[in-house]
Amino acid sequence: MFFVLSKTLGFLLLPTNFLIGVGFVGAILMFTRFASLGRKLVIAAVLLLIICGLSPLGNLLLYPLEQRFPPWEGSRDGAGGAPDGIIVLGASIEADLSVAHGTPVVRSSPDRLIAAAALAHRYPKARVVFSGGSAKLISNDAREADFAGAIFESLGIDKSRLIMERASRNTQENAEFSKALLAPKDGERWLLVTSAFHMPRSVGLFRKAGFAVEPYPVDWRVGKRADVLSFTNSALDGLGRTEMAVREWMGLVAYRATGRIDDLLPGPAPK
Repeated sequence: MFFVLSKTLGFLLLPTNFLIGVGFVGAILMFTRFASLGRKLVIAAVLLLIICGLSPLGNLLLYPLEQRFPPWEGSRDGAGGAPDGIIVLGASIEADLSVAHGTPVVRSSPDRLIAAAALAHRYPKARVVFSGGSAKLISNDAREADFAGAIFESLGIDKSRLIMERASRNTQENAEFSKALLAPKDGERWLLVTSAFHMPRSVGLFRKAGFAVEPYPVDWRVGKRADVLSFTNSALDGLGRTEMAVREWMGLVAYRATGRIDDLLPGPAPK
């Protein structure tokens, strides 16, 4: 039920979808006795779309998420040591298009795959785990993990090191299914590779699942602090960042409210 609600309500509450809906309702009301209310709704929807698309709003919402975890430095508590494994979360591969064309199609967040492959070359004994099934509410048998292996092999990672987890539909299942599949032992070092804005929720869910991971954030969307208040000349780009941030904040609130994570904005573990 949580998965269904997250997909339906999440879809309706995304800024673009919500504001288009408000504008559509307003346009209909303009032909009724509530024409005044309809005009106000249309104007409000247009103005808010402009704010979401051209203002720094997306940057302001993304920046605290992306800055929550620092870049991984290759050490823990002052001691080095090669990681035992690298977990990379899905959301990069478009499974349906990959099936249609018979080859992996990467449409977003390619840094997750590239960084994981680079780490695999840097640490040749580490296992490489890709966790990603289908996040769609109604899906066929197409799964991201079915195509991730081919990508890693093309990047020079031996097939014997690859572990594909194809059943997970969301980040919570990424954590739970990865733990069940890998059965991590005390003292093992597992790196978690995902987008910087997605790292707080991911770490919170892995902690809740009892799987200790070391965050390896990638795929930043905002630069330094000075860039946060910059405007964009592409409304589509601004809307994309705003929707990305709103989706992530909604996920954090929903997971915290339902007890799936212990903190609203999980951060680095205390030393």
